Amino acid sequence: MKIKGRLVDIHNRNIFPAEITVEGERILNIERCENVSEQFIIPGFVDSHVHIESSMVIPASFAEMAVRHGTIGVVSDPHEIANVLGIKGVDYMIENAEKCPVYFWFGAPSCVPATDYETSGGRINYEGVKKLLERKNINFLSEMMNFPGVIHNDREIMEKISAAKELKKPVDGHAPGLSGEDLVKYVNAGITTDHECSSLEEAREKIALGMKILIREGSAARNLKALKELFKSDPEKLMLCSDDIHPEMLEKRHMNFLVALLIREGYDLFDVLRSCTVNPVIHYGLEAGLLRRGDNADFIVVKDLQNIEISETWIKGVKVYGNDIVNFIPVRGENINNFNAGIINEDQIRIKRLGSRIRVIVASDGELLTTSMDAEIPDTEYVVQDVERDILKIVVKDRYNDAPPAVAFISGFGLKNGAFASSVAHDSHNIICVGADDISICKCVNEVIRLKGGLAVSASGRIDSLPLPVAGIMSDDSVMNVARGYEKLSGKVKTLGCSLAAPFMTLSFMALLVIPELKISDRGLFDGRSFSLTNLFAD
Repeated sequence: MKIKGRLVDIHNRNIFPAEITVEGERILNIERCENVSEQFIIPGFVDSHVHIESSMVIPASFAEMAVRHGTIGVVSDPHEIANVLGIKGVDYMIENAEKCPVYFWFGAPSCVPATDYETSGGRINYEGVKKLLERKNINFLSEMMNFPGVIHNDREIMEKISAAKELKKPVDGHAPGLSGEDLVKYVNAGITTDHECSSLEEAREKIALGMKILIREGSAARNLKALKELFKSDPEKLMLCSDDIHPEMLEKRHMNFLVALLIREGYDLFDVLRSCTVNPVIHYGLEAGLLRRGDNADFIVVKDLQNIEISETWIKGVKVYGNDIVNFIPVRGENINNFNAGIINEDQIRIKRLGSRIRVIVASDGELLTTSMDAEIPDTEYVVQDVERDILKIVVKDRYNDAPPAVAFISGFGLKNGAFASSVAHDSHNIICVGADDISICKCVNEVIRLKGGLAVSASGRIDSLPLPVAGIMSDDSVMNVARGYEKLSGKVKTLGCSLAAPFMTLSFMALLVIPELKISDRGLFDGRSFSLTNLFAD
């Protein structure tokens, strides 16, 4: 098989007319030639860090949409499903991914559960991590979120890192805001990447210590604007990633969008392309081809180098996408789950007044980080929502056991009435709900429990929902169908007064305890600065 076009040679920083000869899965030869079309041939894109589960679809469905955007592979951390089902969940992701042609390079989740201050459905200790790392289909140790454990030489944490180093597998980092001597300890432990940088200063300090920076631009957090100047100073140290990409965004774009954006803004074409091709392939030791003789025939054909509009995607010598058609059928597989919660009632979420001031979580649009504030409360028997001051109830219900829910208060969502809930709640994926009244909260939480996982909105006495039957965090439907349902529910939340761009996304991170400042788990309010549970009442 022969394919002609203007080949973008990233290795030699050159573009020339070429004919590629493909035999089986590999590139047999690349020859210069004349009279080629104006189409360009470039290596296929790699997302260097993503949680497939955040797309709310299984790997096969993710792949079906990703190839449309020129993605040939993803470096994936399956810790979301691992927190629900342990190693059984990791196995599910690998088995489903193996049934489609896209490369999925999975890591061994390093922090399951993420903390000991929440209830999860899975636990992977050192022995479990070591067994995973010994597998050929596990490529790295996933993001080490427990940076305090690294800094203070926690025995089990250090054993997990040592196991990866002994097996010569990279260790991914997760160290938002870490600096100075603590950062030096973290890097010296053998951690090689970070995708949590939000400023040039933070990124440059980490680069100076030898880390690779994964610039994140997904649905949950977007750091490209703050970090893109690194392409002028440290392009060899950069990779692009999405981290968390929701279905409505994945339907529209993936790495192709970021590449096109950077190129149009004048950043060097070859440096930009390296960040989602050569750099991740070399760093993680991936099998993906890079448009060289003898490589796997993994490449994409684009119409131009400004908009990066994908005409064709090739993986191992097979055209998996072309003429607006995906040339494989996703395999759905078994719907595994772990859901044992009982329904809740209004009495369980009432809070007796035990002081004059309460601690309130303050959420911000598009941010994983939260702040906190103290709020004066009326002298009444129970503490209730104050819609006028945008102080709403937030409830987290353990979905693995029939335990009482945790209740606190939050600002930033702006609901005037109703409630919305989700069983996508990083990282333990208990049920989380924000509401302007207790009746609506109970209706939403109980709908998610009825579905054994999903999203729900209560508005004007009506419940609308989206089932997520796979581990309570994914659907086995197509990205397109899940995106439609997700957008419909997000729109309904906005009719309740919420001004957040992505309300469900923001809600899902309000239980992520490893991202400061004030969060909530199924066991109560959590102070990310002291890394401990804290009292609702501030006096």
